[in-house]
Amino acid sequence: MTTDFALRRRARRSSIRDWDLLLTFAVASLLVLGILLVYAATRDWFAANNLDPEYYLKRHTINVLIGILLAWAATLIDYRMIRAFAPIVWGLGVLGLILVLVPGIGATVNGARAWIALPGGFQIQPAELAKISIIVGMALILSELQGNQEHPQHHDVLKALAVAAVPILLIVAQPDLGTILIISASVVTIIAVSGAASRWVFGLIAVAILGGFVAVQTGVVSDYQVKRLESFIDPNADPLYTGYQLRQSRITIGSGGLTGTGLFDGPQTSGRFVPEQQTDFIFTVAGEQLGFLGSGSIILLYTIIIFRGFAIARRSEDMFGRLVSIGVVAWFAFQTFENIGMTMGLMPMTGVPLPFLSYGGSSMFACLIGFGLLQNIHLRSSR
Repeated sequence: MTTDFALRRRARRSSIRDWDLLLTFAVASLLVLGILLVYAATRDWFAANNLDPEYYLKRHTINVLIGILLAWAATLIDYRMIRAFAPIVWGLGVLGLILVLVPGIGATVNGARAWIALPGGFQIQPAELAKISIIVGMALILSELQGNQEHPQHHDVLKALAVAAVPILLIVAQPDLGTILIISASVVTIIAVSGAASRWVFGLIAVAILGGFVAVQTGVVSDYQVKRLESFIDPNADPLYTGYQLRQSRITIGSGGLTGTGLFDGPQTSGRFVPEQQTDFIFTVAGEQLGFLGSGSIILLYTIIIFRGFAIARRSEDMFGRLVSIGVVAWFAFQTFENIGMTMGLMPMTGVPLPFLSYGGSSMFACLIGFGLLQNIHLRSSR
């Protein structure tokens, strides 16, 4: 009884002041910078066209505030109790992906049927939230070892892959190549850390490469996406169409020099030369207006998040917490690398937002829930 009382008392003390401070600082800094950069990306163009210059600022701030509440809510229940709700979390994720494909419910944006329209002009993208359901579902299966098992057996890995395969196939039907790549990176990382045989990791990488080739050959990947891949290989192949965004992105980042042109004072951004700059290409605003030093500081903040996430995973007292942590870290790390890499021509252009920085409600909510899960595991694993 004394132990139960101590656990309840400790749970009551698990407030924000007990969170991982360095991780919290890095995420909070990115949220503040994101609000400023989204405003900088949209203010001048909207004002020049007699539109509300604070339109995106207001909506993005609301998304951040809602996301913070979701992050806090994700810390309230002991993550070990979340295991009991993992099938429900996974089922809701799959249900959202199914609804997207239902005529009259799903909405098509930029060629992908990936959105559900909500009242008030808001939209939700279930594929973003599916990242969480896949991570939690796989962690549940791979952490429940039977008898004297020390590592997952082949049938355990197959079950975990089935948990991931159902939502991935639904996302393929949208299609959303960027999200598939991010989820695949998390899946491979979770299996590698679970202690499963290494041939599973190498086999999955080989399957991913083969699957990409087959997708291109069978037309699952659209002609436009293929041309964007060709522009990644040769930026001059189609400079006025599929290569235009990449060329303008590089020019915008390079124009900032060492210290940048100054916040709210970037001619490339004000001229709207980079399409969708407040979402997938928000890093170009930082490159131009904050320069190498400012954009380098942003990369440093992401590095802090990744290293703190690894530290939380290492200190986790059970395999479920370790796998959830490592899945979230892999998600953040790969999505950050993909987004920043594509703005500089180092990665193919796949249209993924930059975590905690880009405009977009679904991405912001999912990322802050992931941040909340890391804090949850940190709170219950502190020694």
